[in-house]
Amino acid sequence: MKKTLSISALVAAVVLAGCQAVNTTSGGAVGVDRKQYMFSMLSTDQVNQMYAESYQKTLSEASGKGVLDKNSAIAKRVQGVANRLIPQATSFRPDAAQWAWDVNVIDSDELNANCGPGGKIIFYSGLVEKLKLTDDEIAAVMGHEIAHALREHGREAMSKAYGVQMATQLGAAFGVGAGGLQLANTGVQYLMTLPNSRSNENEADLIGLELSARGGYNPNAALTLWQKMAQANESSPPEFMSTHPSSESRTQALQAAIPKVMPLYEQAKKG
Repeated sequence: MKKTLSISALVAAVVLAGCQAVNTTSGGAVGVDRKQYMFSMLSTDQVNQMYAESYQKTLSEASGKGVLDKNSAIAKRVQGVANRLIPQATSFRPDAAQWAWDVNVIDSDELNANCGPGGKIIFYSGLVEKLKLTDDEIAAVMGHEIAHALREHGREAMSKAYGVQMATQLGAAFGVGAGGLQLANTGVQYLMTLPNSRSNENEADLIGLELSARGGYNPNAALTLWQKMAQANESSPPEFMSTHPSSESRTQALQAAIPKVMPLYEQAKKG
């Protein structure tokens, strides 16, 4: 057991050595300042390019099916919210001003939305229609998704996946048996992967809250949004909820952060 644990520790140390500690954004009024570990050979530009190709494929497929929505009332509302939120991204990282931002709506019953690396935003009409989202609630969703892109959570997740892969290869090289290798992988996973998923969601909640407030959208809408999400989840879990768990702790964290961003909302309304 001691040998297996020491190998697990060695693997973790080697994996961490292949990463660099960064903070992709400034903390903002909400104070997000967690150090992130990024695989040194996986650059921001590489991830952005990889996602851009996947994004264009999604749009092409939607266009081919006649469901790429450019002119509906929902598409105009989503674009209008984006026009106000995107300029606020530079409050967290100035280089976002140079991103090739793009916003599209897909006509689908799917309850989903995302903003991929480099600022590629997709909303599915079902999310707005079925949950009867207000513009403030659309901003809460979009702010949350933009925050994932700003914090490069996708690149971070890929870095961790590479770490686990490296752990497997190193474990095999050290002659670790199947049981020992599983423990080594589990050790690295708990060290580098699992604790961060909740952290990433919390960061996206907080930064998204500030982005929407800076854009002039009522931050209290984040609370009603997640209430609607929870209600939708009772019948059939929406795709959006599969990676965005709603919980009492999430609501409490948002409630605690709202007073920090309310002055930004009040200032934006005056402007």
